[in-house]
Amino acid sequence: MRTIVSAVAMLALLVLMLPAQAANELDCKMTFSLAGWSAFYKTASGTGTVSCSNGQMLDVAIDAKGGGITFGKSEINDGLGKFSAVTDIEQVLGSYASAGAHAGAVNSAEAQALTKGPVSLALSGKGQGWDLGVAFGKFTISRRDEKKGDEEKDDPGDE
Repeated sequence: MRTIVSAVAMLALLVLMLPAQAANELDCKMTFSLAGWSAFYKTASGTGTVSCSNGQMLDVAIDAKGGGITFGKSEINDGLGKFSAVTDIEQVLGSYASAGAHAGAVNSAEAQALTKGPVSLALSGKGQGWDLGVAFGKFTISRRDEKKGDEEKDDPGDE
């Protein structure tokens, strides 16, 4: 009997803890632009901005690479990503495992579901290009390095 009472008490404690964790979760979204090409190997890069319900914002760089049966060239200008299981904006950074399908001619559409541990990211977007195929790979979100851009603008010969 004591074991049953202990098990019920532990279960009740876990149930009480779940809403507290869910209350800490943030609603984080990413707007992005992405351009790339594929010929058995798919590569794309772009930039975006992540914003969360607590007011945190982060400018990011995006790099996607993978392989599969895929051909084409496309550009997405008004992409949207929605994150889940995020409690701090820093959790969106890193590499996600991806699998996606894409198809288009002139007006292209793409959708992907990505995971990185407990964090999930659903991407959608429309753009221009032509493409067809299925690709698997890695989707990496990193902090956009503003300093690097400033250093490249400085020409040592100007001094």
